[in-house]
Amino acid sequence: MRRSSRLKGSGYLVSSVSVVLLGIPALKSAKDEQAMLLAIIAGMALSIVGMALRWRSHRVEATEE
Repeated sequence: MRRSSRLKGSGYLVSSVSVVLLGIPALKSAKDEQAMLLAIIAGMALSIVGMALRWRSHRVEATEE
């Protein structure tokens, strides 16, 4: 695996962890409002899924070259 590929993967992993860390206080403050809680959880999940898809597309491109 190329160095640039490892760097991209590491960047996506760091971004995913940051989404979780930033979401924890938001989840605690929204615990009494169910709609807000669901919105925060959905936003966190979609952000992480989006990063995983971008990483996967990068890997596909790398193998096609």
